[in-house]
Amino acid sequence: MKRKIVTLLLCTACFSYANSQPPHVTNKTAFINNLMSKMTIDEKIGQLNLVTPGGAVTGSVVSQDVDDKIRNGLVGGLFGITGPTAVRQAQDIAVKNSRLHIPLLFGLDVIHGHRTIFPIPLGLSCSWDTALIEQSAAIAAKEATADGLNWAFSPMVDIARDPRWGRVAEGSGEDPYLGSKIAAAMVRGYQGSNYDSAIHLMACVKHFALYGAAEAGRDYNTVDMSRIKMYEYYLPPYKAAVDAGVGSVMSSFNEIDGIPATANKWLLTDLLRKQWGFKGIVVSDYTAVSEMIAHGSGDLQTVSALALKAGLDMDMVSEGFLTTLKQSLKEGKVTEQQINVACRRILEAKYDLGLFANPYRFLDESRVLRDIMTDENRAAARNYAAHACVLLKNTNGVLPLKKSGTIALIGPLAQSQRNMLGTWSVSGDWQKSVTIDSGMRYVGGDSVNIIYAKGTNISDDTAFAKRVNAFGEEISIDQRTPQEMLDEAVNIAKNADVIVAALGEAADMTGESSSMTDISLPESQQTLLKALVATGKPVVVVLMNGRPMTLTWEDEHVAAIVDAWFGGTEAGNGIADVLFGNYNPSGKITMTFPRNVGQIPIYYNHKNTGRPYIEGQGTKFKSDYLDVTNDPLYPFGYGLSYTTFSYSDVSLDSNTISGNQTLKATVTVTNTGAVAGEETVQLYIGDPVASVTQPVKKLKGFQKIMLQPGESKQVIFNITSDDLKFYNSDLKYVFEPGTFIIHIGPNSRDVKSAMVNWDK
Repeated sequence: MKRKIVTLLLCTACFSYANSQPPHVTNKTAFINNLMSKMTIDEKIGQLNLVTPGGAVTGSVVSQDVDDKIRNGLVGGLFGITGPTAVRQAQDIAVKNSRLHIPLLFGLDVIHGHRTIFPIPLGLSCSWDTALIEQSAAIAAKEATADGLNWAFSPMVDIARDPRWGRVAEGSGEDPYLGSKIAAAMVRGYQGSNYDSAIHLMACVKHFALYGAAEAGRDYNTVDMSRIKMYEYYLPPYKAAVDAGVGSVMSSFNEIDGIPATANKWLLTDLLRKQWGFKGIVVSDYTAVSEMIAHGSGDLQTVSALALKAGLDMDMVSEGFLTTLKQSLKEGKVTEQQINVACRRILEAKYDLGLFANPYRFLDESRVLRDIMTDENRAAARNYAAHACVLLKNTNGVLPLKKSGTIALIGPLAQSQRNMLGTWSVSGDWQKSVTIDSGMRYVGGDSVNIIYAKGTNISDDTAFAKRVNAFGEEISIDQRTPQEMLDEAVNIAKNADVIVAALGEAADMTGESSSMTDISLPESQQTLLKALVATGKPVVVVLMNGRPMTLTWEDEHVAAIVDAWFGGTEAGNGIADVLFGNYNPSGKITMTFPRNVGQIPIYYNHKNTGRPYIEGQGTKFKSDYLDVTNDPLYPFGYGLSYTTFSYSDVSLDSNTISGNQTLKATVTVTNTGAVAGEETVQLYIGDPVASVTQPVKKLKGFQKIMLQPGESKQVIFNITSDDLKFYNSDLKYVFEPGTFIIHIGPNSRDVKSAMVNWDK
């Protein structure tokens, strides 16, 4: 959740590290062997202990006596503090006052920016721009390292098909192919080339694994699925992060095959290390070790031993390792070799980060002013906020807005600085965020008259507001009555040429511990919107949200909908750039929008049944609903532009191909509108007959192109047999010859198709 970071005051040694000689580090193995030969069993176990003095907490437990534990060699890393001064104080204790002077790791949840906050990851994924996303991670790493950090608990790459789960905001949506591309890009952005400079830090891919499939969309809930489903749909983004060289992996809260992930040997050792070759740190999520007690896996000593033996290296906050492993060693429940292996991995990470050569490598106070919240970073944030916006509807070209006339800006999110940043903006300062109101006035200029009314509260439910406001007032209940606010808004709207309604969720209505069974607009906002539509003026909805929402009424009745997600520090300016046409929206949704919650889970790469519903062929005894169509409101990959694009038929360079040959699939895309625009051209492949039934289509490629009015471009996809592989019943990744359908289009629904026969 979003937290205020507190400064930890720690006692420091009276001498400067500059007066002592750092070790001469030449050979990692020899250095660590030498160090470990000097370590007691308590000090080895201490390296496995990750603690927090408070700040970015996601549970009721906060570590106690942190400075004493550091001094006694019983802490391997800290999270929850930022700033070079505070971090230096803690590092001083470790390298000056502990027996072996082993430096600490300093981590934090750097999820979508550090101090300069970018759009939430789900929003950023809608850009379909992996270079932009990699750049965002690089900027976040630069700011975080300037703030004394060397470890980011990101990227979150959980595939999610259920928008009720609040943590969909932190991921990249429902598709494993796109999710894998984004996961790798973020790892590269955070880590650079092997931490080649102090502006890069260690990334931590999370949550391993399958956390996005929590039953009923309820956070921390159980997960149960087949191995084929795991390998085909849920595991690829984690694997992509490992292949990109991610330095650490965080275990998830859920269980897998009846065993919590944090103590699942098949997951952490057999799959992650033996099959995938991962060499880095595996750290638990917040108190995940001790939470295995409630799962039913045993007492603290038992679950701690199980976690270590399964392959967990570092215990976040539970301190089960610290308080029980020595006893388990005496009783023969764990071995010293198992403790040594975990300790070595943590020491190796510190070595790779350069902390043994210079424990203060990331503690340059001059960088705070030079690298944090710079004009360049804010300009990037504004650009990202615009790229994250998805135009869901635009009737009669009501958008872009004219920079003239009168605009009624109405809604509880129009002037809400607090809600611009979105969930998990741990180090962000909401008081530095740009509201929609401010952005529209700035971008629109003096020639446009903007009149404002709040119109309604985000929610009128005080009990609900109290739960959402656990860490600050995001839902404020106005002193006026709902009717008074509504009347003011309607009167103002009558004097406008167009209405912009800033609606949606409060920031912490999504994120961790923010699951929802009702994902429509809150009732208070629906009442306002219906009154605005009743004025007869064109209504543009600017939606701020952290999940797909049910918008069936809105889609039928308003003139335009822009899904802006939570745009971050520069949200208002980025949104205004889109509304006034300074930037032509190019976002495409990365999660399917249901018509109602009864359709959930709903996703594009579903399978057919033996009785598939086919439009126009009757519905009885087919796989459908009596009360609503199977189709989503907005399909995966969907998003409009201020211009229009046409697609030619798909052209294949051969209708029959074999073996390792490459098939070229080509479409010509033409900008048929009046303004320049970007289009994300998407490639999907269908495999109608296979030994393991396949989904109707799978995303296998995408290209983002820019076209001037009237311009055409050929877009070519090179397809090989690797793109046709799937996991069979033996969990082997295989290619089976046969007929395949090549789909290319602007989204997963509206595609042009061609068929190819692929032999051995």
